[in-house]
Amino acid sequence: MSSVIAIYRDKCFSPNSVEADRAIMDATIHRLGNHNVMTIAEHELGEQHRADLFLSMGRLPRTIQLLKACEQQGQALVINSASALECFSRRNIHRLMSDNGIPLPPDTGEHGYWVKRADLAAQTKADVVFCTDKATVEQTIRYFALRGVDDVVVSAHVEGDLIKFYGVGDNFFWHFYPTDNGHTKFGDEKRNGVAHHFDFNLSELRAAAVRLAQLTNIDVYGGDCIVDHEGRFFIIDFNDWPSFAACKEQAADAISQLVNGLLATNVKIKQENG
Repeated sequence: MSSVIAIYRDKCFSPNSVEADRAIMDATIHRLGNHNVMTIAEHELGEQHRADLFLSMGRLPRTIQLLKACEQQGQALVINSASALECFSRRNIHRLMSDNGIPLPPDTGEHGYWVKRADLAAQTKADVVFCTDKATVEQTIRYFALRGVDDVVVSAHVEGDLIKFYGVGDNFFWHFYPTDNGHTKFGDEKRNGVAHHFDFNLSELRAAAVRLAQLTNIDVYGGDCIVDHEGRFFIIDFNDWPSFAACKEQAADAISQLVNGLLATNVKIKQENG
């Protein structure tokens, strides 16, 4: 029996999603009955904690550093990788997408702009702001700076259908239209209006999402994209371990399978090494 420590995400990184974030972790843990699983809040994690695998939704810098040390010392497996999360900023994601030809929104456009915090995941509605013109963009950037946020990403607003997608490695992928059922976090989903369900190539979206997950070394991920009237898609957001609210049970199956596979391989390696 392998040991697993499951780490719940701190509330500051679960804006309007505390219960949903906890629910996907609970559903995953429920499927790990063959292992010795301990659950802790993110702020409770310390150097004294030891496990074969850490199943972590944590994003606090302290959490990432503690888990990174475990990874580097070969003491434990970590999902999602702490070393990857240390570099997992909107700025770096934007660069990886641009360098690898993964569709992202243009820098300029005629339908407004988005100013987004680029150093950390959004914690409040104020971290993702829609601006009607470039003058408002400059004003918003100054407002961010007054809040102590100097690193932002600016992209043009793309009109079209908003689609949310979720994934686990390259074995599980789910997408849906949040405006079809009123799913929202900050209310920004309403900006694109009711979905028209424009035709697009789902296989290409899945391939792009999986490629981005591989580039960032994130196993459990989600994001948003816009599909315009010509069927082109643009990935506008990419996150580590979302709530999977629209497909919690299916995602929990996929995450638990990932955990079981990694632990089985880990046991085999230990046995071979004596």
